[in-house]
Amino acid sequence: MVAKKTKSLPNIKVPKTEKVEAWGMSSFSMSPVFRPETEEEIKELFVWANQTGTKVALRGGGCSYGDASTNTDGIVLDLTRFNKVLDFNLKTGVMTVQSGARIKDLWETGIENGFWPPVVSGTMMPTLGGALSMNIHGKNNFKVGTIGEHIKEFTFLTAKGDILVCSPKKNADLFYSAISGFGMLGCFLTVQIKMKPIYSGKMKIDPVYVRNFDELFDYFEEHYKTADYLVGWIDAFASGKSLGRGQIHKATNLKEGEDPDFPGNCLLERQHLPSRLFYVIPKKWMWILMRPFSFNFGMRMINLAKCIASILVNNKAYYQGHAEYAFLLDYVPNWKFVYKPGAMIQYQVFIPKENAKQAFREIFTKCQERGIVNYLSVFKKHKPDPFLLTHAVDGFSMAMDFPVTKSNREKLWSLCHELDEIVLKHKGRFYFAKDSTLRKRVMESYFPKENLKKFYSLKKKYDPKGILQTDLYKRVFLTENE
Repeated sequence: MVAKKTKSLPNIKVPKTEKVEAWGMSSFSMSPVFRPETEEEIKELFVWANQTGTKVALRGGGCSYGDASTNTDGIVLDLTRFNKVLDFNLKTGVMTVQSGARIKDLWETGIENGFWPPVVSGTMMPTLGGALSMNIHGKNNFKVGTIGEHIKEFTFLTAKGDILVCSPKKNADLFYSAISGFGMLGCFLTVQIKMKPIYSGKMKIDPVYVRNFDELFDYFEEHYKTADYLVGWIDAFASGKSLGRGQIHKATNLKEGEDPDFPGNCLLERQHLPSRLFYVIPKKWMWILMRPFSFNFGMRMINLAKCIASILVNNKAYYQGHAEYAFLLDYVPNWKFVYKPGAMIQYQVFIPKENAKQAFREIFTKCQERGIVNYLSVFKKHKPDPFLLTHAVDGFSMAMDFPVTKSNREKLWSLCHELDEIVLKHKGRFYFAKDSTLRKRVMESYFPKENLKKFYSLKKKYDPKGILQTDLYKRVFLTENE
């Protein structure tokens, strides 16, 4: 990997190989990891990679469930130290940050000034560069779209070494392809994002129990116009007339003047997630307490208990802080350790609204028939977006967490391939940030041919030597992995 030094080569010292793990911990690569802190260091690494033929994977917070930021045959550029907040205009709400800044940095900088990120994921740990590469969505996708739709401008280092300023009007082709391009065209350097104003440190939450898929879809369709956020939890073990039962959380922002405790309740000390459950049990212990239930019968009982609890609190509104509502995955530290040693994958699919209910019925039924039921299902509503490799549809998504074990791994991948056919039949899509099992044939079946043609053309233009590659890219774009 290390070429002989010449006068034209930057003086790059390759660090020791280390384990680079997928967020779901079911896959990893052994790779040298560079952690640049300046724009100049990133540029030097790109020059070096082009001259030596070294393959480079860009990595932000490492929050992709699968192999989107691992690199078996090359190096990894971890950008989490390139993370400064450069400017925040309180009049316009536009924040300028380096691409390694996390969603956590955005909301902690903004909230005491009455601003919140327009789109957040279920964890606050992704970097903004990673979030743009995957064009993340939130529980408000149906209302405000993906994070890419709130970017005013960014500077971008292409793989061949050019730095370009991109916006919807300037270098627009690159703007709409780098966002959603899963890190295959270059590296985001600085990003301007428009934050949204808030007028309270809390939101009104309405918990609603639904008995099946019919009630779930009916509620979303009836209430999405009056909601700021909507998310549903589904009991994947339920069957028959109860197929699709679960709980919805509708969140509504308070309007200006409605909260007498504003802005006091926006202080960081009142927004950070509590470290203890019921003020007693340290949350860092909770995954250990959950571990004995990490098998099918145990999870069936937990899902049943959650359903009963949902009935008891049905339609009893309460108020909750923004971080507490948004970052469920951070609420219990290291909860994914429950799935060790094989850990887990997430299978997330996006189905047009006219086909979604039937598709999800078929998916849940197929999982039950195969005896591999997911332990956590999350349901959201979506709308289309203008980005090149978008996962979004005018419809709904279901994200499903499956444990991975030595005994079920082969069967689980086989099940996911069966589910792929259901998704394709119903004109659905997949999401690179969550994927671990997608095959090239399936990817080529759901993306429009003109989108793929344009992506390959841009890849050749901005990365002519093909230095940007990840295990995901090699699995889904370079090989037929049946």
